[in-house]
Amino acid sequence: MAGMRILLVEDDQRLAELVARRLRAEGHEAETCDDGGTGLERALSGEVDLAIVDWMLPGLDGATLTRTLRDRGTQIPVLMLTARDSVEHRVAGLRSGADDYLVKPFAFEELLARIEALSRRATNRRSGDALLHHGPIALDPRARRVTVDGKEVELTNKEFELLRCLMEHRGRVLTRTQLKELVWDFSFDAKTKVVDLYVHYLRRKLGEAGDLIETVRGVGYVVGR
Repeated sequence: MAGMRILLVEDDQRLAELVARRLRAEGHEAETCDDGGTGLERALSGEVDLAIVDWMLPGLDGATLTRTLRDRGTQIPVLMLTARDSVEHRVAGLRSGADDYLVKPFAFEELLARIEALSRRATNRRSGDALLHHGPIALDPRARRVTVDGKEVELTNKEFELLRCLMEHRGRVLTRTQLKELVWDFSFDAKTKVVDLYVHYLRRKLGEAGDLIETVRGVGYVVGR
């Protein structure tokens, strides 16, 4: 994997410098900052390939930082760091627009593996920019825009990626485990039912077109079967 320009937004300066040194040793460029406002400014600069963002930050917390990035159209991968491991906290972080979630303390090898996975996803996303259509639904990966009968539908980052995944695999039944791995890059405990929750969100926002997302009982979901 080619070296990436990684921004680490972490107010524990000792941890930040340790991680940054190890990332540089792996061939990446790494810069650090210790508050959310500065982190947001740097992440919006266009000079960053991936951001590692702590949840608890002075000035602007990590979830608000990530949500602001998405609201402003910035789609760089974001890996959220937090000391909290509750299901509710994980879901809140992901709904803010984070692409992955890592609980402190963590092994550097796991952090590196997650960075590599996010890098692959970003590369695949850039190479798969063809317009997707099914029925009244149109999805533009470049503009990150979804319309139903020509009317734009506002989706969160994860709702967009879930719909994109289903439409890219049109006609193929995807299990919940496959969807977790394709959309979130890691497997939740099945009890969280995060896929079911996000399908519910999608159907509600798509209106009548949401019925095009079919449930395959005991398996998963499909579009266009």
